[in-house]
Formats: sequence, C-alpha cells, structure tokens
Amino acid sequence: MRTGNEPVNARSPLRLRFWLSVWGLLWAGLGTAAFAVAGRPGWAAACGALLVLACVDLAMIVRHLRQGPHYQPGRDVPPYEPDRGNPR
Repeated sequence: MRTGNEPVNARSPLRLRFWLSVWGLLWAGLGTAAFAVAGRPGWAAACGALLVLACVDLAMIVRHLRQGPHYQPGRDVPPYEPDRGNPR
C-alpha cells in the first residue's frame, strides 16, 4: 500500500548491495582473467568493462555507507508510516 511519502522514507539495502557488488567484482575479475588466458579478447574486454562498473558501484556504496544514517536509517526506523485506514 502506498502512503504518498515513499521518496522521503525510502531505504536502500546498502549492505546487501555491497556484498552483491563484491560478488560481481570477483566474477568479473575471474572472467576477465579466464578469457584473456583463453585468447578471447572481446569477452575479456566485456568482463573488464563489468569489472570497472562493479568497482565504481562498490566505491559509491562504500561512500554512502560512510555518510551514515542519513542515507542508511537504522533498523528501528520504519520504511513508511503505518496505514491509519481509509477516512472515507
């Protein structure tokens, strides 16, 4: 149910995004190395581009995590105001 104030109370699961970014970083790095060794420069370049993208994403996530609770509210902050019922 939408309350109309989602942008104000929106939260991003930054810790989950952090670990998914690390996972993507590892796979992109392994893919880049494997395709380079196998003699597939096109696929190695594609994996290298994903590696750069994962690095940039990881840097942004770490930046947001370090900015503190303004960007990452604590677990005690609800994601939205409770529904008070329809006043009709």
